[in-house]
Amino acid sequence: MTQETKDQILDALRSVQDPDLHKDIVTLDFVKDLAFCGGAAKFTLELTTPACPVKEELKAQAEAAALSVEGVNQVTVNLSAKVKSSLPAGNQLGGNVRNVIAVTSGKGGVGKSTCAVNLAVALAQEGARVGLLDADIYGPNLPVMLGLAGVPAGTTDGKHITPLEAHGVKMISVGTLVKDGQPVMWRGPMLHRALQQFLQDVLWGELDYLLVDMPPGTGDAQISLAQLVPLTGAVVVTMPQEVSLTDVRRAMGMCQEVKCPILGVVENMSGDIFGYGGGESIAAKYDVPFLGTIPLDPEVRTGGDSGIPLVISSPDSVGGKAFRKIAGLVAAEIAKKQSTELPVLEV
Repeated sequence: MTQETKDQILDALRSVQDPDLHKDIVTLDFVKDLAFCGGAAKFTLELTTPACPVKEELKAQAEAAALSVEGVNQVTVNLSAKVKSSLPAGNQLGGNVRNVIAVTSGKGGVGKSTCAVNLAVALAQEGARVGLLDADIYGPNLPVMLGLAGVPAGTTDGKHITPLEAHGVKMISVGTLVKDGQPVMWRGPMLHRALQQFLQDVLWGELDYLLVDMPPGTGDAQISLAQLVPLTGAVVVTMPQEVSLTDVRRAMGMCQEVKCPILGVVENMSGDIFGYGGGESIAAKYDVPFLGTIPLDPEVRTGGDSGIPLVISSPDSVGGKAFRKIAGLVAAEIAKKQSTELPVLEV
Protein backbone atom coordinates (compact mmCIF):
# COMPACT_ATOMS: atom_id res chain seq x y z
CA MET A 1 0.00 0.00 0.00
CA THR A 2 1.48 3.35 -1.01
CA GLN A 3 1.56 6.23 1.41
CA GLU A 4 -0.31 8.28 -1.17
CA THR A 5 -3.26 5.85 -1.21
CA LYS A 6 -3.26 5.69 2.58
CA ASP A 7 -3.34 9.46 2.80
CA GLN A 8 -6.20 9.62 0.31
CA ILE A 9 -8.31 7.15 2.29
CA LEU A 10 -7.58 8.92 5.57
CA ASP A 11 -8.42 12.25 3.99
CA ALA A 12 -11.76 10.85 2.78
CA LEU A 13 -12.50 9.49 6.25
CA ARG A 14 -12.14 12.99 7.70
CA SER A 15 -15.58 13.69 6.27
CA VAL A 16 -17.10 11.30 8.83
CA GLN A 17 -17.90 13.13 12.06
CA ASP A 18 -18.87 11.73 15.45
CA PRO A 19 -22.13 13.62 16.20
CA ASP A 20 -21.49 13.63 19.96
CA LEU A 21 -17.80 14.53 20.05
CA HIS A 22 -18.11 16.91 17.07
CA LYS A 23 -14.82 15.84 15.51
CA ASP A 24 -13.95 13.61 12.59
CA ILE A 25 -13.01 9.96 13.11
CA VAL A 26 -9.41 10.48 11.97
CA THR A 27 -8.78 13.36 14.38
CA LEU A 28 -10.37 11.27 17.14
CA ASP A 29 -7.94 8.43 16.29
CA PHE A 30 -10.80 5.99 15.71
CA VAL A 31 -9.24 4.58 12.51
CA LYS A 32 -6.92 1.66 13.26
CA ASP A 33 -5.00 -0.93 11.21
CA LEU A 34 -5.70 0.58 7.80
CA ALA A 35 -4.62 -1.76 5.00
CA PHE A 36 -5.08 -1.80 1.21
CA CYS A 37 -4.40 -4.50 -1.37
CA GLY A 38 -5.74 -5.13 -4.86
CA GLY A 39 -8.47 -2.53 -4.63
CA ALA A 40 -9.65 -3.74 -1.19
CA ALA A 41 -9.37 -1.51 1.86
CA LYS A 42 -9.71 -2.76 5.42
CA PHE A 43 -9.62 -0.93 8.75
CA THR A 44 -11.09 -0.91 12.24
CA LEU A 45 -13.15 1.81 13.89
CA GLU A 46 -12.20 1.83 17.56
CA LEU A 47 -15.06 3.73 19.22
CA THR A 48 -15.30 5.13 22.73
CA THR A 49 -17.90 2.59 23.84
CA PRO A 50 -19.35 -0.67 22.52
CA ALA A 51 -22.78 0.83 23.26
CA CYS A 52 -22.27 3.75 20.89
CA PRO A 53 -25.78 4.65 19.68
CA VAL A 54 -24.54 5.69 16.23
CA LYS A 55 -21.96 2.98 15.58
CA GLU A 56 -23.76 1.50 12.58
CA GLU A 57 -24.19 4.95 11.03
CA LEU A 58 -20.48 5.71 11.53
CA LYS A 59 -19.56 2.35 10.01
CA ALA A 60 -21.75 2.96 6.95
CA GLN A 61 -20.43 6.49 6.47
CA ALA A 62 -16.82 5.33 6.82
CA GLU A 63 -17.37 2.59 4.24
CA ALA A 64 -18.93 5.05 1.79
CA ALA A 65 -16.13 7.56 2.33
CA ALA A 66 -13.40 5.00 1.67
CA LEU A 67 -15.20 3.73 -1.45
CA SER A 68 -15.15 7.26 -2.84
CA VAL A 69 -11.35 7.08 -3.21
CA GLU A 70 -10.22 6.25 -6.73
CA GLY A 71 -8.96 2.68 -7.00
CA VAL A 72 -10.86 1.44 -3.94
CA ASN A 73 -13.63 -0.97 -4.94
CA GLN A 74 -14.09 -2.98 -1.75
CA VAL A 75 -14.12 -1.86 1.91
CA THR A 76 -14.28 -3.91 5.11
CA VAL A 77 -14.91 -1.96 8.32
CA ASN A 78 -14.61 -3.72 11.67
CA LEU A 79 -15.98 -2.22 14.87
CA SER A 80 -14.26 -2.28 18.24
CA ALA A 81 -14.32 -0.10 21.33
CA LYS A 82 -12.01 1.13 24.05
CA VAL A 83 -13.75 2.73 27.02
CA LYS A 84 -11.64 5.39 28.68
CA SER A 85 -11.49 5.83 32.43
CA SER A 86 -12.78 8.87 34.28
CA LEU A 87 -11.18 7.72 37.54
CA PRO A 88 -7.76 8.82 38.77
CA ALA A 89 -4.88 6.35 38.74
CA GLY A 90 -4.37 4.51 42.00
CA ASN A 91 -8.03 4.59 43.06
CA GLN A 92 -9.10 2.11 45.72
CA LEU A 93 -11.65 0.11 43.72
CA GLY A 94 -11.30 -3.65 43.72
CA GLY A 95 -10.34 -4.05 40.07
CA ASN A 96 -9.79 -1.97 36.97
CA VAL A 97 -13.07 -0.03 37.00
CA ARG A 98 -13.18 2.76 34.44
CA ASN A 99 -16.41 4.59 35.24
CA VAL A 100 -18.77 4.71 38.23
CA ILE A 101 -22.36 5.85 37.59
CA ALA A 102 -24.90 6.52 40.34
CA VAL A 103 -28.51 5.73 39.43
CA THR A 104 -30.45 7.96 41.78
CA SER A 105 -33.80 9.64 42.31
CA GLY A 106 -34.08 11.23 45.74
CA LYS A 107 -37.32 9.28 46.17
CA GLY A 108 -38.45 5.69 46.60
CA GLY A 109 -40.91 3.90 44.37
CA VAL A 110 -39.91 5.46 41.05
CA GLY A 111 -38.45 2.28 39.57
CA LYS A 112 -34.84 3.29 40.05
CA SER A 113 -33.63 -0.28 40.64
CA THR A 114 -35.54 -1.47 37.57
CA CYS A 115 -33.81 1.20 35.50
CA ALA A 116 -30.39 0.34 36.95
CA VAL A 117 -30.80 -3.37 36.16
CA ASN A 118 -32.08 -2.90 32.62
CA LEU A 119 -29.46 -0.27 31.77
CA ALA A 120 -26.68 -2.51 33.09
CA VAL A 121 -27.90 -5.53 31.13
CA ALA A 122 -28.41 -3.43 27.99
CA LEU A 123 -24.82 -2.18 28.19
CA ALA A 124 -23.59 -5.75 28.67
CA GLN A 125 -25.60 -6.88 25.64
CA GLU A 126 -23.63 -4.39 23.54
CA GLY A 127 -20.35 -5.91 24.71
CA ALA A 128 -19.46 -3.65 27.63
CA ARG A 129 -18.06 -5.09 30.85
CA VAL A 130 -20.56 -4.07 33.52
CA GLY A 131 -21.03 -4.32 37.27
CA LEU A 132 -23.94 -3.45 39.56
CA LEU A 133 -23.48 -2.37 43.17
CA ASP A 134 -26.59 -2.37 45.35
CA ALA A 135 -26.14 0.65 47.63
CA ASP A 136 -29.72 0.38 48.90
CA ILE A 137 -28.53 -1.39 52.04
CA TYR A 138 -31.90 -1.26 53.81
CA GLY A 139 -34.00 -2.34 50.83
CA PRO A 140 -31.83 -4.44 48.49
CA ASN A 141 -33.77 -5.64 45.45
CA LEU A 142 -31.14 -6.39 42.83
CA PRO A 143 -30.75 -10.14 43.61
CA VAL A 144 -34.45 -10.70 42.89
CA MET A 145 -34.41 -8.55 39.76
CA LEU A 146 -31.41 -10.42 38.37
CA GLY A 147 -32.65 -13.86 39.46
CA LEU A 148 -29.64 -14.41 41.72
CA ALA A 149 -29.54 -16.62 44.79
CA GLY A 150 -26.68 -17.81 46.95
CA VAL A 151 -23.86 -16.06 48.74
CA PRO A 152 -20.85 -14.47 47.01
CA ALA A 153 -17.72 -16.56 47.43
CA GLY A 154 -14.77 -15.38 49.44
CA THR A 155 -11.16 -15.72 48.31
CA THR A 156 -8.43 -17.86 49.79
CA ASP A 157 -6.83 -14.86 51.50
CA GLY A 158 -10.07 -14.17 53.36
CA LYS A 159 -9.93 -10.49 52.39
CA HIS A 160 -11.90 -10.29 49.15
CA ILE A 161 -15.30 -11.19 47.73
CA THR A 162 -16.14 -12.57 44.30
CA PRO A 163 -19.32 -10.95 42.92
CA LEU A 164 -22.23 -12.98 41.63
CA GLU A 165 -23.04 -12.74 37.93
CA ALA A 166 -26.21 -12.90 35.83
CA HIS A 167 -27.08 -11.84 32.28
CA GLY A 168 -23.47 -10.75 31.74
CA VAL A 169 -23.49 -8.37 34.74
CA LYS A 170 -21.45 -8.73 37.94
CA MET A 171 -23.42 -7.86 41.08
CA ILE A 172 -22.93 -7.39 44.80
CA SER A 173 -25.74 -6.74 47.28
CA VAL A 174 -26.35 -7.12 50.99
CA GLY A 175 -29.52 -8.89 49.87
CA THR A 176 -27.41 -11.98 49.13
CA LEU A 177 -25.81 -11.87 52.58
CA VAL A 178 -28.93 -11.86 54.79
CA LYS A 179 -31.92 -14.19 54.96
CA ASP A 180 -35.19 -13.28 53.28
CA GLY A 181 -37.19 -11.16 55.70
CA GLN A 182 -34.21 -10.32 57.90
CA PRO A 183 -34.03 -6.56 58.46
CA VAL A 184 -30.75 -4.70 58.02
CA MET A 185 -30.63 -2.45 61.09
CA TRP A 186 -27.37 -0.58 60.69
CA ARG A 187 -26.40 2.91 61.72
CA GLY A 188 -24.52 5.26 59.41
CA PRO A 189 -20.94 4.08 60.16
CA MET A 190 -21.85 0.46 59.41
CA LEU A 191 -23.49 1.49 56.14
CA HIS A 192 -20.35 3.43 55.20
CA ARG A 193 -18.18 0.41 55.94
CA ALA A 194 -20.44 -1.86 53.87
CA LEU A 195 -20.19 0.44 50.85
CA GLN A 196 -16.44 0.68 51.34
CA GLN A 197 -16.15 -3.11 51.28
CA PHE A 198 -18.40 -3.40 48.23
CA LEU A 199 -16.20 -0.93 46.35
CA GLN A 200 -12.75 -1.94 47.55
CA ASP A 201 -12.91 -5.59 48.64
CA VAL A 202 -15.03 -7.00 45.80
CA LEU A 203 -12.98 -8.41 42.92
CA TRP A 204 -14.73 -6.50 40.15
CA GLY A 205 -12.00 -7.21 37.61
CA GLU A 206 -12.11 -5.28 34.34
CA LEU A 207 -15.24 -3.11 34.20
CA ASP A 208 -16.11 -0.42 31.71
CA TYR A 209 -19.07 0.69 33.82
CA LEU A 210 -19.99 0.13 37.46
CA LEU A 211 -23.59 1.21 38.05
CA VAL A 212 -24.56 1.96 41.64
CA ASP A 213 -28.23 1.57 42.55
CA MET A 214 -28.71 4.30 45.14
CA PRO A 215 -31.26 4.24 47.98
CA PRO A 216 -33.99 6.88 48.29
CA GLY A 217 -33.14 10.23 49.81
CA THR A 218 -30.00 12.31 50.14
CA GLY A 219 -28.43 10.84 53.26
CA ASP A 220 -25.64 8.61 54.51
CA ALA A 221 -25.33 6.34 51.48
CA GLN A 222 -25.07 9.24 49.03
CA ILE A 223 -22.50 11.05 51.18
CA SER A 224 -20.45 7.89 51.69
CA LEU A 225 -20.37 7.03 47.99
CA ALA A 226 -19.19 10.53 47.09
CA GLN A 227 -16.43 10.25 49.69
CA LEU A 228 -15.29 6.79 48.65
CA VAL A 229 -15.03 7.14 44.87
CA PRO A 230 -14.95 9.95 42.28
CA LEU A 231 -18.24 9.53 40.43
CA THR A 232 -18.28 9.73 36.65
CA GLY A 233 -21.83 11.05 36.85
CA ALA A 234 -25.42 10.34 37.83
CA VAL A 235 -28.49 9.12 35.98
CA VAL A 236 -31.52 10.69 37.66
CA VAL A 237 -34.78 8.70 37.52
CA THR A 238 -38.14 10.37 38.03
CA MET A 239 -41.83 9.77 37.56
CA PRO A 240 -43.77 12.43 35.64
CA GLN A 241 -45.81 13.96 38.47
CA GLU A 242 -44.82 16.89 40.68
CA VAL A 243 -44.63 14.85 43.89
CA SER A 244 -41.74 12.94 42.31
CA LEU A 245 -40.12 15.98 40.73
CA THR A 246 -39.93 17.70 44.10
CA ASP A 247 -37.63 14.98 45.42
CA VAL A 248 -35.71 14.80 42.16
CA ARG A 249 -34.81 18.47 42.56
CA ARG A 250 -33.32 17.56 45.94
CA ALA A 251 -31.33 14.74 44.35
CA MET A 252 -30.02 17.13 41.71
CA GLY A 253 -29.11 19.59 44.43
CA MET A 254 -27.10 16.91 46.20
CA CYS A 255 -25.27 16.08 42.98
CA GLN A 256 -24.30 19.73 42.84
CA GLU A 257 -23.10 19.66 46.46
CA VAL A 258 -20.84 16.64 45.95
CA LYS A 259 -19.62 17.79 42.51
CA CYS A 260 -21.22 14.87 40.65
CA PRO A 261 -22.11 15.70 37.03
CA ILE A 262 -25.58 14.86 35.74
CA LEU A 263 -25.48 12.44 32.81
CA GLY A 264 -29.19 12.89 32.22
CA VAL A 265 -32.78 12.38 33.38
CA VAL A 266 -34.99 9.34 32.74
CA GLU A 267 -38.78 9.55 33.05
CA ASN A 268 -40.11 6.22 34.27
CA MET A 269 -43.71 4.95 34.48
CA SER A 270 -44.84 7.50 31.93
CA GLY A 271 -48.47 7.17 30.82
CA ASP A 272 -52.08 8.00 31.50
CA ILE A 273 -51.99 7.15 35.21
CA PHE A 274 -49.02 9.29 36.25
CA GLY A 275 -48.94 11.69 33.32
CA TYR A 276 -46.26 12.70 30.85
CA GLY A 277 -43.45 15.18 30.42
CA GLY A 278 -42.22 15.82 33.95
CA GLY A 279 -38.80 14.36 33.29
CA GLU A 280 -38.29 16.29 30.09
CA SER A 281 -39.35 19.56 31.72
CA ILE A 282 -37.00 19.20 34.69
CA ALA A 283 -34.11 18.26 32.37
CA ALA A 284 -34.78 21.42 30.36
CA LYS A 285 -35.04 23.53 33.52
CA TYR A 286 -31.64 22.38 34.76
CA ASP A 287 -30.07 22.27 31.28
CA VAL A 288 -29.11 18.58 31.45
CA PRO A 289 -29.75 15.85 28.87
CA PHE A 290 -33.16 14.18 28.76
CA LEU A 291 -32.32 10.53 28.12
CA GLY A 292 -35.78 9.18 27.43
CA THR A 293 -39.10 7.82 28.65
CA ILE A 294 -40.01 4.37 29.96
CA PRO A 295 -43.75 3.66 29.60
CA LEU A 296 -45.85 2.28 32.43
CA ASP A 297 -46.06 -1.35 31.34
CA PRO A 298 -46.85 -4.56 33.28
CA GLU A 299 -44.05 -6.32 31.39
CA VAL A 300 -41.49 -4.15 33.19
CA ARG A 301 -42.79 -5.36 36.55
CA THR A 302 -42.98 -8.96 35.38
CA GLY A 303 -39.35 -8.86 34.29
CA GLY A 304 -38.25 -7.58 37.69
CA ASP A 305 -40.20 -10.21 39.62
CA SER A 306 -39.03 -13.08 37.42
CA GLY A 307 -35.36 -12.16 37.47
CA ILE A 308 -35.31 -11.75 33.69
CA PRO A 309 -35.01 -8.02 32.88
CA LEU A 310 -37.21 -6.57 30.15
CA VAL A 311 -34.28 -6.00 27.76
CA ILE A 312 -33.90 -9.81 27.74
CA SER A 313 -37.48 -11.02 28.11
CA SER A 314 -39.00 -8.56 25.64
CA PRO A 315 -36.21 -6.68 23.84
CA ASP A 316 -38.44 -5.45 21.02
CA SER A 317 -41.16 -4.07 23.28
CA VAL A 318 -41.51 -0.31 23.62
CA GLY A 319 -39.92 -0.44 27.06
CA GLY A 320 -37.13 -2.78 25.97
CA LYS A 321 -36.19 -0.55 23.07
CA ALA A 322 -36.35 2.51 25.33
CA PHE A 323 -33.95 0.99 27.88
CA ARG A 324 -31.49 0.04 25.15
CA LYS A 325 -31.62 3.51 23.64
CA ILE A 326 -31.11 5.16 27.03
CA ALA A 327 -28.15 2.87 27.78
CA GLY A 328 -26.51 4.01 24.55
CA LEU A 329 -27.13 7.65 25.38
CA VAL A 330 -25.63 7.20 28.86
CA ALA A 331 -22.54 5.64 27.31
CA ALA A 332 -22.34 8.52 24.82
CA GLU A 333 -22.60 11.12 27.60
CA ILE A 334 -19.76 9.41 29.47
CA ALA A 335 -17.63 9.43 26.32
CA LYS A 336 -18.28 13.15 25.88
CA LYS A 337 -17.03 13.71 29.42
CA GLN A 338 -13.53 12.72 28.36
CA SER A 339 -13.15 15.99 26.46
CA THR A 340 -15.74 18.30 28.05
CA GLU A 341 -17.05 18.54 31.58
CA LEU A 342 -20.69 17.60 32.14
CA PRO A 343 -22.90 20.24 33.78
CA VAL A 344 -22.80 20.62 37.54
CA LEU A 345 -26.09 22.16 38.49
CA GLU A 346 -26.69 25.63 39.80
CA VAL A 347 -29.50 25.35 42.35
